[in-house]
Amino acid sequence: MSEIIDIQEYLYDLPLDRIANYPLAQRDQSKLLVYQNGEIQHSQFNQLPSFLPDDSLIFFNDTKVIPARIFFTKDSGAEIEIFLLSPVDVELNHAMHAIGMVQWRCTIGNLKRWPTGIQLKKVSNQGTLSALLIDRVAGVVKFEWTPSDLIFAQVLNSFGLTPLPPYIKRPVEKSDQERYQTIYSQAEGAVAAPTAGLHFTEEIIRTLKEKGVVTDYLTLHVGAGTFQPIKVQNALAHPMHEEKMIITRRNIENLLQENKKVVAVGTTSMRTLETIYWFGAKLIENPAAEFKVTQFDPYSNRPNIPCKKDALHAILKMMEHHKLESIAGETSIYIVPGYPFQVCDALITNFHQPGSTLMLLVAAFVGKDWEKIYQEALANQYRFLSYGDSSLLIPGIGDVNRNL
Repeated sequence: MSEIIDIQEYLYDLPLDRIANYPLAQRDQSKLLVYQNGEIQHSQFNQLPSFLPDDSLIFFNDTKVIPARIFFTKDSGAEIEIFLLSPVDVELNHAMHAIGMVQWRCTIGNLKRWPTGIQLKKVSNQGTLSALLIDRVAGVVKFEWTPSDLIFAQVLNSFGLTPLPPYIKRPVEKSDQERYQTIYSQAEGAVAAPTAGLHFTEEIIRTLKEKGVVTDYLTLHVGAGTFQPIKVQNALAHPMHEEKMIITRRNIENLLQENKKVVAVGTTSMRTLETIYWFGAKLIENPAAEFKVTQFDPYSNRPNIPCKKDALHAILKMMEHHKLESIAGETSIYIVPGYPFQVCDALITNFHQPGSTLMLLVAAFVGKDWEKIYQEALANQYRFLSYGDSSLLIPGIGDVNRNL
């Protein structure tokens, strides 16, 4: 792998009018660019099943977006925006089910107008929510509410707003509560949607199953770091954000099926699937290894790395030993050009911001053809970013560096 990745090589001109500020009326009516073996076709997302091989194994990220943006108004009229990032000292699931009080790390808009120790309050028919700034450097906020027997997830549903991405320049609307959420979302905890999944409908999933495609669900709670721009010339110097993930025994057993084409729905699913491999590789080296993959773990100089099958068996063995059906971990895996793919054969994804970590992931997967793909999408009036159109990327044999 090169010691320098010049971020300038992964920029392209994205006109503002190509950024989708609203989703289409019907999820599956978005355009679908199909890239396979170096060739490009144009279709509609509802035709996706016809482009997937019959022996596909498709993974969805079932994380659910929480109403992570809360606005408070001070007595002076100043507006303070609080954006939830991660809970303090408790697991995410426990934080979402906390009763009466919980602390979160947050980003805070208009922080200079909010002195430490001053309590902010919101009142509605559902009750009261107060916020107290505990640590302004770390952005730690303590929330308390009434009725105190409500869990924090219920409180957020009353007082929080859908956390639309920063490049969508409009107020949040009621319809965003449904449309900035996949139809299969289940595990609360994301502050950004796994947007590749927004195009799926019950009918498409049913068609996939009728075709014989195996469907499975894993969880990666998408963090706000997904929008963090790369501000350094050498992209390798960018600090990759960490996200929580949950995998199941069924995930591992499905991945161990022979001769399956693994399809990741979105960059988050791809990052989770590739993290699974590196966790297994760590377990082979150290059976007591924690479930945590850092951004440069895949690039560490190892004399040998295991095959995918051995890495997966190591995880299965550990889960069987501890009688676990699921396991939670953390990943800050950084997939950039030169990354040695281990698991994924195809990727369903939207079109991403120039010079972003997601753009680097796509370039890592399809090589220099990313430029051709994006030029083709721009020339054919595709809509970009979270509420935009979709692509199915299937690199040719030999295009993806894989350790089988």
